[in-house]
Amino acid sequence: MGKRYYCDYCDRSFIDDLEARKKHLNGSMHVRLRKEHYDAFRDVKTLYAEETSKEPCKRFMHTGECVFGGNCRFTHYTWQQLDLMRQHIESETKPQGSAAISVEPGEAMNKLSVWLKKRGKVVSATDMEPDMKHKWDLPPSLQGRQDLPPSLQPLAPHSFTNSEFEDWG
Repeated sequence: MGKRYYCDYCDRSFIDDLEARKKHLNGSMHVRLRKEHYDAFRDVKTLYAEETSKEPCKRFMHTGECVFGGNCRFTHYTWQQLDLMRQHIESETKPQGSAAISVEPGEAMNKLSVWLKKRGKVVSATDMEPDMKHKWDLPPSLQGRQDLPPSLQPLAPHSFTNSEFEDWG
């Protein structure tokens, strides 16, 4: 038995040769199922624009089913659902109140310093000096091993002073 091709959209498998695969990929069932799969990931704005331009599907509204499914040229959404979509889109596009406030740069620094003083988080100049001794510790399982690659070997002060850097460019 030869290799088989499994289609995730259709939940089917068939012999994997060029002609059979082309026939399946162009089949109406595969095209419909693939379209339904990707339609589930459309953004609300695009979906709303497409669905409001369509008329309601009478068969879907009366029976709750439509033989055309996602390929129906009529909408399967009620006016209430479309209104909820519109409200959702408007709430996303409406600017937030906190984002609309503008603050001068000097005023922002004053507010920041007041906030830091309130919370006792004022950093002094001595605290801001960089730490001259930085530790590079290896995990205990790697300490003492001689076969470490250069990137994992511990750093020593003489390795920085004896370095010869090439000119690139």
